[in-house]
Amino acid sequence: MAKKRTAEERSIDHASQQLLIRADSLGLDTAFARADAMPACPIGAGSSGLCCKNCFMGPCRITKEGQVGVCGATSSTIAARNMARAIAAGSAAHSDHGRDVAFTLLAAAEGEAQGYQVRDDVKLRAVAAYYGVPTAGKTTAALAKEIAQKAITEFGQQKGELAFVKRAPKKRQDLWRKYGIAPRGIDREVVDVLHRTHMGDDQHPEHILKGALRCALADGWGGSMIATELSDVLFGTPSPKVGQVNLGVLKDDEVNIVLHGHEPTLSEMIVAAASEPELIEYAKSKGANGINLAGICCTSNEILLRQGVASAGNFLNQELALITGAVEAMVVDVQCIMQALPNLAAKFHTKFITTSPKVMIQGGMHIEFDEHRALDIARQIVRVACDNYPNRGEVVIPDDAQDLIPGFSHEYINYMLGGSFRASFRPLNDAIMSGRIRGVVADVGCNNPRVTQDKSHAWLVREFLKNDVLVVQTGCGALASGKLGLVTGEAALEHAGPGLREVCEATGMPPVLHMGSCVDNTRILTVLTQMAQEGGLGDDIADIPAVGLAPEWMSEKALAIGAYAAASGACVIFGLESPVEYSDEVTRVMDEVWEKELGGKLLFVSDDETMFKKSLEHIDKKRAALGLPEYDPSRFGRSGDQRMNDVLALPLETQADVMYGGVR
Repeated sequence: MAKKRTAEERSIDHASQQLLIRADSLGLDTAFARADAMPACPIGAGSSGLCCKNCFMGPCRITKEGQVGVCGATSSTIAARNMARAIAAGSAAHSDHGRDVAFTLLAAAEGEAQGYQVRDDVKLRAVAAYYGVPTAGKTTAALAKEIAQKAITEFGQQKGELAFVKRAPKKRQDLWRKYGIAPRGIDREVVDVLHRTHMGDDQHPEHILKGALRCALADGWGGSMIATELSDVLFGTPSPKVGQVNLGVLKDDEVNIVLHGHEPTLSEMIVAAASEPELIEYAKSKGANGINLAGICCTSNEILLRQGVASAGNFLNQELALITGAVEAMVVDVQCIMQALPNLAAKFHTKFITTSPKVMIQGGMHIEFDEHRALDIARQIVRVACDNYPNRGEVVIPDDAQDLIPGFSHEYINYMLGGSFRASFRPLNDAIMSGRIRGVVADVGCNNPRVTQDKSHAWLVREFLKNDVLVVQTGCGALASGKLGLVTGEAALEHAGPGLREVCEATGMPPVLHMGSCVDNTRILTVLTQMAQEGGLGDDIADIPAVGLAPEWMSEKALAIGAYAAASGACVIFGLESPVEYSDEVTRVMDEVWEKELGGKLLFVSDDETMFKKSLEHIDKKRAALGLPEYDPSRFGRSGDQRMNDVLALPLETQADVMYGGVR
């Protein structure tokens, strides 16, 4: 019989622990309990065998060395096909997000999208340059329409290359062309993978995975990058602002609307509607003191970045928010939405509302979103929530809410490091070259209820900071660090090593940079490209002392992100078990072959300490290859605010000697 974990074994987050105990006391099911009751299938997971379901001569289970499927497919072919199909599904999901944003921009440009307008004309013109679109003499609306049409065309493009491929370092572009993986069109590459993995098609593991890499690049340098860039155009390019995160952001005396999913088009309109005086008065007429919005998952990151709307937490907080009894409506669009939510909502008073034409869930209310009537639909949803406020029962809201500072777009990092007139990545490169910053780690990805929520993210981030590694984060990983107070400037004084602390003191930046939602991993690609182009750290992403991590991953989108990062030259390490562990050949291709051909690789490591060790080894290897000094923290830490604090702790007569006599 499977062991039932304690609340502490399920999550390191105090708020989550409190509500997990409440769930157990009420006899409520959660993802944590279901994970305890249902062990992962070792064959489906890829550790003890492989399952092929690509035709109906099977499904075929491969559990012995030398065993093949009915068609003769080997374990390596099956593993490669399974991985490729997962990458294609993840690429399709993220890229479809970009498609929807492009259509919204087009409707806004044509004056047919209620409530939307271009909020960042500067970003619009920067994107126009990438597409080779002249801007002189054009109105914002005309330019936005042309850019939207260009972006939409790339989804169905059949030949050539995607426009944003030109944003990568020149050396990287040449490698993609040489290896045959420069993406042609977004939808074409997804279809290509599905075709080549159909029964009787591609049966060479490396060749199958080559197609998967091209598909992933069509997402990273195509669909997801379109989503990020055009969201900035429509809703504004993020810059730092103070926000709050965790379940304590829910209010016991206001109408709580929780926004969950991934697309900012709906959530931005609900933010607008909920601030209208008429609807605030409507909420008060129902006995509430106002309307409180909170996000979950990547919708949370989108509105946190741009609007400062509080986050109720990451992926595994979605059920726990309902268990507070304080949520009048949970409004969802696409991706990472558990089917258990409507049944759980029915145990309380919560209205569970689906909105996407792509997503309906039995037991929920469906109010279909249409950008042409966006604000009216948002107002309707807010009214439904307000009407539900008098139906509340017992409310239990944890007293846990932590300040954080999100909003570090690559544009803002440029400004932060160099100022208005000399915006540049030069200070970051110099800090790495001098050894103040040992390297950079991108810790991203999901939560997974089979491991302790946030534990891996938390341990790894703290260890990297101690070792002067700058951490950038997106998605649920960023919210995990936010809940722990690591995404503030003050965190550098407590958690950063001496060199990183100096850099944070000088710039005022947190030691952990929250860069956005999962699609915003493309911002990390842009940052790495700018670092390579700035000079001093090689001339390609593969030269930079940097590592990508997904320690608590669970979705196909994570595999797509990992694949496009590896194809872009990064060392990427996933936690948990490997879905291709049973195939030594596929494991070798993703590690040795990809590193030889592209400079990047994708590894699976099941424990945090090994993941940490391998990350530092890779960073130090890249430093050595660049001829940079060995990491030596003893050379730093005596400057800036910390040194002044040390001086002020001395006797008064000594302070004068130190400050004016050059004693220290």
